[in-house]
Parts: sequence; structure tokens; C-alpha cells
Amino acid sequence: MGKITSALKKAAEERIDRFDKINRIKEHEKIVIKRMSNSKVDPKIVAYFDPKALITEQYKILRTNVLSVSKGTRPKVIVVTSSVHSEGKTVTALNLAMTLAQSTQKPKVLLVDADLRRGRIEKYIGVKQKVGLTEVLMQKNQFSDALFNIDIDNLTFIASGAVPENPSELLGSEKMKLFLSAMKREFDHIIIDTPPIISVTDSGIVGAQSDGVLMVIQAGRTQRGIIRRAEELLHQSHSKVLGHVLTNIEYHLPEYIYRYL
Repeated sequence: MGKITSALKKAAEERIDRFDKINRIKEHEKIVIKRMSNSKVDPKIVAYFDPKALITEQYKILRTNVLSVSKGTRPKVIVVTSSVHSEGKTVTALNLAMTLAQSTQKPKVLLVDADLRRGRIEKYIGVKQKVGLTEVLMQKNQFSDALFNIDIDNLTFIASGAVPENPSELLGSEKMKLFLSAMKREFDHIIIDTPPIISVTDSGIVGAQSDGVLMVIQAGRTQRGIIRRAEELLHQSHSKVLGHVLTNIEYHLPEYIYRYL
């Protein structure tokens, strides 16, 4: 009876220890990622509102193409930029991050607003976050203070934060490299929204630290010469261009396809 009692006691202690560890992990997760329950997501983020919409399907195709662009290791850190302003890069980054998070494998996805000059991710997901990437890189806060999510458990955000005096220097700093290294250990995919490459050098700086860059182009607006110049700047910064995303396209599908969908 003594051996049985000891065995039962040991098993009970192991269960208590296991539950204790689980509780500590849960407490850690709550501290690291804050939930913003009062978010008001912009209707342009179609993947959030309607995962089966025709436009969402196009972002799913983009997701598939991005993940299969290389026959070897899948790109983990992806930078999204454009040639000039207002081409839809932030909306593209958000919808791509959403569709990645909606994958059947439920990967852990991080969307970083690295447009330290005029970040827009907060605006599009309808939240206000005081601590962002600027505060992390200036060592005013830990990166865990900047992480937050809304109501998609496996999609986490980092806002841009306050506008610093030296955005390019911060993005090219050793602190940025350490930040990305830490995030790569925590997340399966990291999408980074950056400023237009023609305007400032920031995209090239971050692109060189990533696995590749997606360049967003607005159909009927951006001239070919500007696109070629943007690609030259990315190549000069040693950034790998994964591909191009064409936005603002109008097309018509046969009626029977609409009925089928």
C-alpha cells in the first residue's frame, strides 16, 4: 500500500506541476499580447469581413504565390512597399496577413507597421496604440509592450508608434536586427508594411533584412519608368523582389461564375 500511495502522490504532484506551468504560460501570453476589443476594422480589409468574397480569393491566390515563390525555404519575413503613395500597400499588407492567419494550418502571423513617418495600420483596424515600433527601437519599451491583437487569435500587430526624428537610422539599427531575430523565433510569418521606395530609403533598409519584397502597383496610375526606378532602388539595397501586386483592377466575370460562387 505504501508504494501505491507514493505513486499516487507523485502522479498528483506531477499534475499540479503541469497545471502550474500551463497557467504560467497563459499568464505570459496575456502580458505579451494585448487584446483590443473595441476595434473598428475598415471595410477595405475584405478578408476580415468576408473570407469567401471574390476579392478575398485574390488575396488567397497572392498568399499561395508568395509561399510558393521559392522551391526551397518559404519566405518568412516579407516586406510590402510601393513606388509612390496611395497605391494600396497597407491594405494589401493587411489583407495578406489576414489570409495567412486564416490558413488551415493556423500559423502565427505578425503584421508590423514600419512606416514610421505615416503609419496607417492603426487607422485601418480602428484601434489606438501608444506603444509601437518607434518606442521599441528607441528602447523606451520592450517589444512585448507593443504586441496586440484584435479578434483573430493567431494574428498579432505592432503599430508604427510616434514619428521619430531619424526613421531610416532606427530601421537600419542593430536594435531592428535584434527585434526581427526575436520575432522570427515567435512567429511563422512576419509581414512588414513600409513607406514607398521612391520617397525614402526605409523600404530598402528593411527589405535587405527580409526574405523578399512585394511591390504594390496601382493599375492605370503608376508609370513604368517610376516602377523601373523603384525596382532599381530595391536591387541597389540588396533587397529581393518577390513579385508585384496590381491593385485597382476592374474586370468582369461571366454570370455563371457568380452563380457558382
